[in-house]
Amino acid sequence: MSEPSKDLERESIVLRILWMVIFAIVWQLAEIILGGVVLLQLGYRLFYGAPNSGLQGFGDSLSQYLQQIGRFGSFNTEEKPWPFADWPTARPPQDNEPHSIPPAPHPVRDEEPKL
Repeated sequence: MSEPSKDLERESIVLRILWMVIFAIVWQLAEIILGGVVLLQLGYRLFYGAPNSGLQGFGDSLSQYLQQIGRFGSFNTEEKPWPFADWPTARPPQDNEPHSIPPAPHPVRDEEPKL
């Protein structure tokens, strides 16, 4: 009677191994992207004196995604990361105020064109 249960468990672990291999490849790609974000953020910080808010948000959500992959791969959770779950939401920065560029003023238009 326990034979069908054992077959189901074996099939489950085979699928788990397949997903772990796929997420290991995704991990390697995401790691390279995160390294690029780190370098871009460093350059932005050196040039403007403050980090870029867009890069901060993307870097935070990408690092949370890598954490989700690590938790799934180390059997700490059965929940598969994105695209099976929602993409992680970026948290607000703790110490660094991001650099913001104010919007450009709109030009004033005359009612009649000048010739």
